[in-house]
Amino acid sequence: MGGREGADNMIIHGDNLEALKALLPQYENRIKCIYIDPPYNTGNEGWVYNDNVNDPKLKKWLQQVVGKEGEDLSRHDKWLCMMYPRLVLLQKLLAEDGAIFISIDDNEQANLKLMMDEIFGAGNLVAQMVWQKRTSPDARRKVSAGHEYVLFYNKNIRYSEHTFNLLMLSDSDKKNYKNPDNDLRGPWVSTDCTAQAGHGTKSQFYILTTPAGRKIVLPESLCWRYTQERMDEEITAGRIWFGKDGKGVPRKKTYLSERTGKNLWTWWPNDEVGHTQEATKEISKIFGKTAAFDYPKPLRLIERIIQITTKSNEIVLDSFAGSGTTAHAVINLNKQDGGNRKFVLIEMEDYAETITAERVKRVMNGYAEKEGTGGSFDFYTLGQSLFDEHGELNEDVPIEKMRSYIWYSETKTAYTPTVPAATNGKAAYLGTNGQTAYYFYWNPGKSTCLNIQWLRNLKTEAEQHVIYADNCTLNKQQLAKYNITFKKIPRDITKL
Repeated sequence: MGGREGADNMIIHGDNLEALKALLPQYENRIKCIYIDPPYNTGNEGWVYNDNVNDPKLKKWLQQVVGKEGEDLSRHDKWLCMMYPRLVLLQKLLAEDGAIFISIDDNEQANLKLMMDEIFGAGNLVAQMVWQKRTSPDARRKVSAGHEYVLFYNKNIRYSEHTFNLLMLSDSDKKNYKNPDNDLRGPWVSTDCTAQAGHGTKSQFYILTTPAGRKIVLPESLCWRYTQERMDEEITAGRIWFGKDGKGVPRKKTYLSERTGKNLWTWWPNDEVGHTQEATKEISKIFGKTAAFDYPKPLRLIERIIQITTKSNEIVLDSFAGSGTTAHAVINLNKQDGGNRKFVLIEMEDYAETITAERVKRVMNGYAEKEGTGGSFDFYTLGQSLFDEHGELNEDVPIEKMRSYIWYSETKTAYTPTVPAATNGKAAYLGTNGQTAYYFYWNPGKSTCLNIQWLRNLKTEAEQHVIYADNCTLNKQQLAKYNITFKKIPRDITKL
């Protein structure tokens, strides 16, 4: 990838499959929240984001990866072939306590869930959210779709309780809190003090007397929420409400000052998280009416996802970035809570700079009388692939990129460049991990050979040596004597 080194926020223009591979050495097991809005495979070619598996880029990929039999695949097969390797890489990038959210509709929802169950594990499904995307039915259709889905998986369900935060209370939530008795603890809402009899113990069955002297006997199907001793304590503390006359059925007070948030449920109505019309207006306000981008996701939807899954300094990834809503949401939340979340966006289409990056730039700098949030990001263009179309190493790729790739494929750790020395052995040396030293002996346009003469230049102290070269003249006995594993270039280079 080309761009300024050391960037925190990134927008990458290029094939998201190749971009995800390029991110692995630095970001594997580090991404806390992934949100993607992939093509829905509707066959609708009118969108700016070409929502169609017949896109030329995808056709080329199918020919290269799936082979000639890809020509006979159904539309659903092709979509699955496109999505599968990308989801595998996203799973690797996700932190152990991380979560992934995927927007989808009925066209591929069932297929996507089966594929996610295979890659992430069925036990790691947290929920399948239903997002109410419209405000009213489409009058042009006898049956119009009013919802989409957001699939929510953990990487590891063991961390589920720590994976997401409670929802922030909205202004409408706060309006429900009143203070009719001038309680010093402030506004409150009340909840039922009874429970189902089958769930209660003997100590929860008693006759309760209200402060006004009324005796309340519950039906046999119910018991009290608390034991009599605990109920008396709550009444004394003023945490039980019996109505203005003191004769009502007791209700438990919950104070606004004690609420840190509210629990999730799977129904996400548009009055809470926005709708498609709202999202279109957001884009129009940023770019003006001339900037067309059909059916973007509303900012409030992505803000909810990021708010419930991240703390103030974690990384959010979107590999189908589209109009850049995910970056906008990250920036907004940082401004709201003073956080330092970072975003990584990938977009393969040509509008990556003119729409995706331009939107983020305008949000940071200000637009349409709206004050800018501040901040910065780097824009990268994905570089050339490590392998050419014949499977050979691409000589146009910088040597340090190759060395980084080899090191990561062997150790699954980030590569720290070494200082090449004059001798071939030291120049090829990548580093030592554990008790194994790694070497990448390669020269563009020349054939390299692992032989006794080359071994004399090695000074690295290690129990094992893994050496990549074009050829090897050492026999099995010599390789065993020096504890060497020879790997032929390019045959033995792992293809991620």
